[in-house]
Amino acid sequence: MATKFIVFFLFFTFLSSSQLQFSAAQNWIKAAYWLTGSEFPISDINSALFTHLICAFAEVDSSTFQLSVPFASQEYFSNFTGIIRRKNPSVKSLLSVWNGQNSTYQSILGNRNINPSVLSSMVGNSSRRKSFIESSLRTARSYGFHGIDLFWLWPSSADWNNLGIFLDEWRSAVSSDPRTSNDRPELTLSMAIRYSPTHEPVNYPIDSMKKNLNWAHLVAYDYHMPSRENVTGLHAALYNPSSNISTDFGIREWLKLGFPVNKLVLGVPFHGYAWTLVNSKDDDVGAPASGPGVTIDGSMGYKFIRAFIQNYGYGAASVYNATYVVDFFTSGRTWINYDGVETIKAKISYAKEKNLLGYKAFQLSNDDNWALSIAAGENNQEHKQRLLLIILLPIAFVFILIVFLICYFKRAAIKAKVSGVILRGKRRSLSIPENISTAAENFGRDAPTLQVFSFAEIKAATSNFSLANKLGEGGFGPVYKGNLPGGQEIAVKRLSATSAQGLEEFQNEVSLTARLQHVNLLRVLGYCTETDEKMLIYEYMPNKSLDLYLFDPIRRYVLDWEKRVKIIEGVTQGLLYLQEYSNFTIIHRDIKASNILLDSEMNPKISDFGMAKLFGKDVYEANTDRIVGTYGYVPPEYVRKGIYSMKYDVYSFGVLLLQIISGKRNTCYYGINENLNLLEYAYEQWKNNKGKEFIDQLLDDSSSPCKLLNCMQVALLCVQENAEDRPSMLEVSSMLRNESMANISAPKKPAFSVEGDGKNVQSGSTSGPNTYSFNDQDISLLEPR
Repeated sequence: MATKFIVFFLFFTFLSSSQLQFSAAQNWIKAAYWLTGSEFPISDINSALFTHLICAFAEVDSSTFQLSVPFASQEYFSNFTGIIRRKNPSVKSLLSVWNGQNSTYQSILGNRNINPSVLSSMVGNSSRRKSFIESSLRTARSYGFHGIDLFWLWPSSADWNNLGIFLDEWRSAVSSDPRTSNDRPELTLSMAIRYSPTHEPVNYPIDSMKKNLNWAHLVAYDYHMPSRENVTGLHAALYNPSSNISTDFGIREWLKLGFPVNKLVLGVPFHGYAWTLVNSKDDDVGAPASGPGVTIDGSMGYKFIRAFIQNYGYGAASVYNATYVVDFFTSGRTWINYDGVETIKAKISYAKEKNLLGYKAFQLSNDDNWALSIAAGENNQEHKQRLLLIILLPIAFVFILIVFLICYFKRAAIKAKVSGVILRGKRRSLSIPENISTAAENFGRDAPTLQVFSFAEIKAATSNFSLANKLGEGGFGPVYKGNLPGGQEIAVKRLSATSAQGLEEFQNEVSLTARLQHVNLLRVLGYCTETDEKMLIYEYMPNKSLDLYLFDPIRRYVLDWEKRVKIIEGVTQGLLYLQEYSNFTIIHRDIKASNILLDSEMNPKISDFGMAKLFGKDVYEANTDRIVGTYGYVPPEYVRKGIYSMKYDVYSFGVLLLQIISGKRNTCYYGINENLNLLEYAYEQWKNNKGKEFIDQLLDDSSSPCKLLNCMQVALLCVQENAEDRPSMLEVSSMLRNESMANISAPKKPAFSVEGDGKNVQSGSTSGPNTYSFNDQDISLLEPR
């Protein structure tokens, strides 16, 4: 009874604080622009990360002065609100109006034929203002928008007084709009403003803006651009000790003029600029530059910048500068400044400290896997929340401790049985799964003890499993990057609640990888089984997995033949160790490009031993009624009869080798009629002496002892139908090192090719009378590559 009361009390406390947090969070604006016609679909917007989303841009007709949505954009505007509110019903949508300015937005919008003087003509005439205002309200309501945004940064000197009159009339029309109701609240009015009202001769109508706008957002970026200046500059510096061109200076100037801080929204850029240095050794701010770098005007979205650094940085890393609050990257003569995750976090913290109303991002399609948007939303605690937590936390802590102790002692015994954990003082190790082959029973007797991590340690290391730290997701579950207190980088694989893999794979991977020590096998550091979690902790591989390079149109250029040879040799040595040189024969059963991880020097490491099987040295094959693996990498004898042996991994290696030399996926079709799978296409090209047409045209093996056509022949030998016809990994290693293939047999037709009589089958196909159909629940849980 007491326990129930404690739990109820904690739940009530949590609910109360959550409601307060929710209420407080509604006052904080999290806005972003989406440009119509961009390659980023509306449906891909993660609207749960925002309170307001702005659809840009509508225009003003130069003859009628009515708000005009371009014909090509009408579908986007009409669907925008409905699509974004499916994921987040509370998000508000705004329609943004723009008609040109002396900035970079003309190129961003595809050089539309827009007249920048139309807005001046509109605000300077009473009837034109009325025409625009009426049409803007009508259009916003008809498309379901919750507000209207005016993006006009460069009015002429004669426009300022007229702008004040216009805002008065605009707000009056909104307030008297008969379409306003309980279900359709009054429209929000916002406006873009320059980062500083005093940097250039401007005279904003402050009183009218304060009275009529819900908020004004500072365009706090594009201060310096390589298309305009011949020295490097910071395009969005928060601070600048040597200049007044900074966001902090601009905000302080706005406040001096009396603009209310609670109506200011901070603009943050999801883009940066690249400069070409005159001298690569002179890379400070203000260094001589010969013009833009990387792109025509030097502009680069954050996503593009991250890809550029990874693919063309040649080992250089970006650096966060706390003095200016900006990220720098320099490699050779390329100099880039932009807002990264740390910069965004610092700017949002600044906005909170200054009591600004929120932030507005331009533009969200430049974000990389929502890293910047997530960073901007993480620091969202208000002062009242902190006070409440200060009062409640000590009380709640006592109750939580009591509940924890009760639950811990009740579940400790059950947990030990379920997770296979054996306590050994301050460290613990996992017992070997009972279903591992009897021939290998002694494998685990002298097993090393792995480090056991607490859930709190892993939670802290991964920033509470934040999306920004998510590296990917496989059949076992999501994988996160983490940083331990000592600075060591780790990768955390967390079992998903929906995963069909579970205890067996978890125990299997720990019991095997803890004992396998080889430079080409991924090293497991420890595990966590606390609070019903099942997590594996590995060494971190900064270059992620091989498939991200092989099949990417940009990253593939990083993998020249020299690097691919090193990867082939590394995978070969790893498999040789598993099959020949460890105490027991180990069949991996899931060799594929996504399970080959790459360290900082592009050295390969075989990962994911959750499906591996263990043999004694006198055991050659076994069978199973549980079919696991990944489509396209599974040999036919395993699919048909459940037989697995060392030749299983040889087959998978052959498929992988074909992918490495060609850059082609095994889930696509090739040939003149596009009716051949990867193995069939490779064999047909080989048989017709057209092997060079199969090979990636980027690769040059002229200076390498390892020849591409030799690799193709070895790969085709590895994927032959009959397991007995396939070479061993020892033979594979020897053939790959042998420049002459004269004495090597010619490959036969590969497995899973479709014969004219339909007797042979293609993996996963159900099209022939004798084909084999996979059970979706039995086959691998990882996506095909």
